[in-house]
Amino acid sequence: MNQTFDIEAAYAAFASPRCDGSFEPDFYDYLRSLGETRPGIVLAFPPKAAGTFLRTACIVAVRGVLVRTVHAQGGRDASFYLPTFLSYYANNRPVQTLVTHVHMQALPANRHFIDAFDLKPVIMMRAIPDMLASYLDMLESDPLSADNWLNISVPDDYSCLDDAGKADFIVDMMGPWYASYFSTWLNYASESPDRVCVLTYDGFVANPAGTLQELLAHSRTPRSQKDCQAALEEVWAERSLFRFNQGFSGRGRSRFSASQIARIERQVNFYPNLRPLREMLVSGA
Repeated sequence: MNQTFDIEAAYAAFASPRCDGSFEPDFYDYLRSLGETRPGIVLAFPPKAAGTFLRTACIVAVRGVLVRTVHAQGGRDASFYLPTFLSYYANNRPVQTLVTHVHMQALPANRHFIDAFDLKPVIMMRAIPDMLASYLDMLESDPLSADNWLNISVPDDYSCLDDAGKADFIVDMMGPWYASYFSTWLNYASESPDRVCVLTYDGFVANPAGTLQELLAHSRTPRSQKDCQAALEEVWAERSLFRFNQGFSGRGRSRFSASQIARIERQVNFYPNLRPLREMLVSGA
């Protein structure tokens, strides 16, 4: 095993950023110089948007490795863990290409971190009711997952609620996170279009290989259409292992009541930059 150790990385690990998450100029320049040495694949997808499936296809396509880049999976909302990136860039550990999948909003501290390491995140657009419907399915099939999700606590008596009560909980508690997620990332993408790649779920369903190829090219790990197709076929054979649910659009509209859909629309409408996308985010149209 390579035992070299970058002393500058050790100093950087203990250098606190400013309160807003930005870095002092010398520290920023050092991190940027590290980020330019090798690529990494960052899927900042919302939950239930094919992220687990696509991250696995990325790993196959580039012979990469899945890296947990947050402090702990139970510590949501996700924020990157600096020592993991210092190890990857300064000490070449792991030697394979880093592939990470984080349910992260583009909040200011996260943006400062992404800019400092010159990361190239990819996000996925999908109708919020469809993702919430998949969330309901997951909580039914995997009751232990309630310990390990986003920035909400699933109540102990969740399983005792009737279907309408469960749907109310998901819409009222998870819906606002999705609205904020899309607002922060689309603001970031509009300000830094070369940094953020915006994919759509319907585009992925229509052209999986093309979507994977676009994702990898943006991440500075380009692969051919043939390589992308082969990776997808390998992962598709074991899709049940990667939480691939029903995978079609529009199911949320029939899963939730008219009043619940109206509440999701109201959540979206709080953000001016989402209003032009309301039909897509609420209806999938």
